[in-house]
Amino acid sequence: MPVSQFRKKEIKMALPQMTEEQRKAALAKAKKVRADRAKIREKLAAGKMSLKDVFKKAAGDPTYGKMRITYVLRSLPGVGKVTVENTLNEIGIDEKRRVGGLGSRQQEALLEKFGK
Repeated sequence: MPVSQFRKKEIKMALPQMTEEQRKAALAKAKKVRADRAKIREKLAAGKMSLKDVFKKAAGDPTYGKMRITYVLRSLPGVGKVTVENTLNEIGIDEKRRVGGLGSRQQEALLEKFGK
């Protein structure tokens, strides 16, 4: 049998229809979240906030919880892309994992590695 017969059919989902007001509100909300995340990354880069602070706030604040861990770690001073990739692979954390989705052991391992 050809491989194509085993593949699932592609399901196309329609985007929800939004009024112009709803669309503008969603765009404004997304813009605010992006700006908030940029401020968090700036604070991390400047040393005004630690990785431990981010983990604490992630439990109650979706702005922190929905940030990808790769972006958070790369915002730390002296931490680059290769260091982040190697560390996440070593600990067993997927690069697409979000801060709020990390387990306590994963958080501890990251804090031990980066000590911040």
